[in-house]
Amino acid sequence: MFERFSKAARYAVVIAQEEARQLRSERIDVEHLLLGVAVSPDKALRKTLADNGVTGERIRAALSARRIGEPLGEEDAAALRSIGIDLDRVRESLEATFGEDALERAVPGEESRWGRLSLRGGRNFGHIPFTRDAKKALELSLRETLARGDDRIEAAHVLLGILRAPNPATRDLLGGESGVRALRDATHGLLDEAA
Repeated sequence: MFERFSKAARYAVVIAQEEARQLRSERIDVEHLLLGVAVSPDKALRKTLADNGVTGERIRAALSARRIGEPLGEEDAAALRSIGIDLDRVRESLEATFGEDALERAVPGEESRWGRLSLRGGRNFGHIPFTRDAKKALELSLRETLARGDDRIEAAHVLLGILRAPNPATRDLLGGESGVRALRDATHGLLDEAA
């Protein structure tokens, strides 16, 4: 199927993998595909997304914020506060001692013989698998292409695949059901203009 992808669509998928890696995700999910599409070289598609309130910067910020809050959520913070541990003070102390981005810089605890190429603790330079939902979105992009009678999968078709079956995180990034519908209509209009 990948041979049917245009250059912009391939770029979106490759960037989705890179963004997932940068965000320290173990898998490429639908929201990573959305981010890849949002930063694709297709200027008209990026404008369509931006006109609907969806930008790469906004998606990346939302995914980064979600990642930062994952290990210890608000309930965990409240539980720690109940025993006298204030996470904000711990963070301030770490940043004062080690620098402002101390918590963002991952320092592997124990490097294997592969050093920084390690899959545990270090950076993951290997293959990051797609989630079932992300695979489904890519399959749906092919279906969207065929349903429209187009000959190759463009980045806009990948977006249509995402819009056809968004996961909850992606639906939130797109502004809920009304945002999904509006962006779907706008994307079809964009493809109609290009045809």
